[in-house]
Amino acid sequence: MNLFFPQPNIRKSRNPAIRPLGKRCLGSCVQNPKGLTLIEVMIIGVIIGILSSIAIPTYYNSREKAKTVATVAEIKLVENMIQLYNADYGSYPETLNDLGMKNLKDPWGNPYQYLKIEGREKKGVGKMRKDHKMVPVNTDFDLYSKGKDGKSQTPFTAKASQDDIVRANNGRYVGPVSDY
Repeated sequence: MNLFFPQPNIRKSRNPAIRPLGKRCLGSCVQNPKGLTLIEVMIIGVIIGILSSIAIPTYYNSREKAKTVATVAEIKLVENMIQLYNADYGSYPETLNDLGMKNLKDPWGNPYQYLKIEGREKKGVGKMRKDHKMVPVNTDFDLYSKGKDGKSQTPFTAKASQDDIVRANNGRYVGPVSDY
């Protein structure tokens, strides 16, 4: 027997809910309380709020990026079809209707914009897309999406054109105007 640290005299209980934890237990010792305190519920609510304030904007940004990627892919597909049409008929189509794409829309629900440039008189191509120096970006045809806002203007410097997804440099660039 240890003289400095005497052992407590604890009876063993047959009831599993009554278990002394180094001290004598009067009544029942409950190890698993049923429920949460108000403070715990408030902390959980704050944690959920913080996580959702981070996750929701990230989710919407990733959706917009996915729409941009899909638009770039569709513009490249339509560009290939236009090039095939040119190879078959010797000229570019006048409209997307000639390709059977009258109702083709971008992921934001706006119709794709197409303008034949090559082979037209200069008077008929006044709506050509122009870069930051006001120089036309294509010599064969313009093909673009008006982007999320559904608005566009011919120069890339216009605020309404910044979210447009364009084909430029005769197809060597396809992407957002803001990255051009």
